[in-house]
Amino acid sequence: MSVKTEQLKKYLPTMQAEIALHVSGEEGEPVVFMSHSILSSSGMWDEQTELLVANGYRVVRMDTRGHGGSDATKPPYSMQDLVVDTIEAMNALNIEKAHYVGLSLGGMTGFGLALDYPNRFHQFIICDARADAPPAFSAPWDERIDIAKESGCGALAQSTIERWFGKAFVEANPEAANKLLAIASDTSVNGFVGCARAIQGLNYLPNLNQISAPTTLLVGINDGPLPQAMADIQKLIPNSKLEVIEGSGHLPNIDNSTRFNDLLISALKSI
Repeated sequence: MSVKTEQLKKYLPTMQAEIALHVSGEEGEPVVFMSHSILSSSGMWDEQTELLVANGYRVVRMDTRGHGGSDATKPPYSMQDLVVDTIEAMNALNIEKAHYVGLSLGGMTGFGLALDYPNRFHQFIICDARADAPPAFSAPWDERIDIAKESGCGALAQSTIERWFGKAFVEANPEAANKLLAIASDTSVNGFVGCARAIQGLNYLPNLNQISAPTTLLVGINDGPLPQAMADIQKLIPNSKLEVIEGSGHLPNIDNSTRFNDLLISALKSI
């Protein structure tokens, strides 16, 4: 990355451990707080960080507990734990209010933040995330947890990246794929297991009609059942907008970054 980034570790009182924060851009500029997917880290937002700083934003990327440079507390975690981590991280940096961008697990956390802490955010941009955990979605996490406990997160990395992007993209873009493979492999087992259990307990769907903050939903058209799930979510959140990104899977910020970036900047500038 060409933008200067400050790497910080901050102790969070509820977590009782340290969280890693990556801060880019000038102090005093509007803050964009970014949260990543499970088996990833703040590194997945590198391209968007450069874009946002160039557009006059201060970017704060948090490594979710047990991911990237953050400490891994003992699992299981709950979605509420991840919500509180975000608020306490903002408090530690004296951030009163921010724009929120979250993808997958980060998007799920965004729903919780929008319900519990709407006054701390200008808006929510939630990408490729569902708000509930029906059995067909929840069950595969048990097998993934068993594999991680037995063999480490490296054993999940290849299948995860292929599920996110499809084999064709992985083969055609080895640099991007290998970067994410390395990040996934380096994820702590406690961090993965803890967050997987949080995902299995996801249950924001019945309350989404209570969200009052401006909300933009983004989803890759090839992301399995998520385009339909997010279309259903859009109907529940008052005045929310949904954009389906062509030629993209679970991480449209990487496999169709041109379109994703345009939508991201457009949403941010609308507030």
